[in-house]
Amino acid sequence: MLQVKSIEKYYGNKNNVTKALDRISFDVEEGEFIAIMGASGSGKTTLLNCISTIDTVSAGHILLNGQDIAGLSPAELARFRREKLGFVFQDFNLLDTLTLEENIGLALTINHTSPHTVRDKVQDVAMRLRIDDILNKFPWQVSGGQKQRAACARAMVAGQSLILADEPTGALDSKASKNLLEIMSGMNRDYHATILMVTHDAYSAGYAARVLFLKDGRLFNELIRGNRTRSVFYHEILDVLGLLGGDISDVI
Repeated sequence: MLQVKSIEKYYGNKNNVTKALDRISFDVEEGEFIAIMGASGSGKTTLLNCISTIDTVSAGHILLNGQDIAGLSPAELARFRREKLGFVFQDFNLLDTLTLEENIGLALTINHTSPHTVRDKVQDVAMRLRIDDILNKFPWQVSGGQKQRAACARAMVAGQSLILADEPTGALDSKASKNLLEIMSGMNRDYHATILMVTHDAYSAGYAARVLFLKDGRLFNELIRGNRTRSVFYHEILDVLGLLGGDISDVI
């Protein structure tokens, strides 16, 4: 579904160049749940930004369903983001002037979907995430966990091909974090959602089926959960983080 082929990303000018990504390659199968980990400055957020087309690669290719996103025009990129990508951010990125129902259905509305269809789709996904009883409320009227559920609903309401999550539990307490991770795991298990999640938290990464570890812009290691329990997988993740070196407090 997603192919990342030898991508590189440079920042700066000829006198001061920083290589944020160094020939990273990996594939993502449809329906996978993958976590990306690494210390601050390892390149994990840059990688997610390049996949999401927020940023562009300096070299290499990123293909989604065989389409090279580097070759898209600005108009095509905007449409690509609306129709193919769902986003879940640490700070929710909900609009306070819109109700949760309007926030969740915003991409559909922008795509000129009929109001009746928008209502049906929003109601369906809201029921799955157990927020159908608060759709008429504004973001400032609900809890952080409910906001994050709304953000997840917005990410999956239009049937997007790939859901990108950037530190989705970062602004939540432990109980709300666990609830959100259970929701994302359910989205992946029950609705075959393909999820790529950047996280610094080993507990959160334990919910994924595969973890990619970055160090200094390179792919350092990879763990596949297989049939192991989440607890066993969590401790294996901690072992790899220990091998990463540097300031491990950044990633635990």
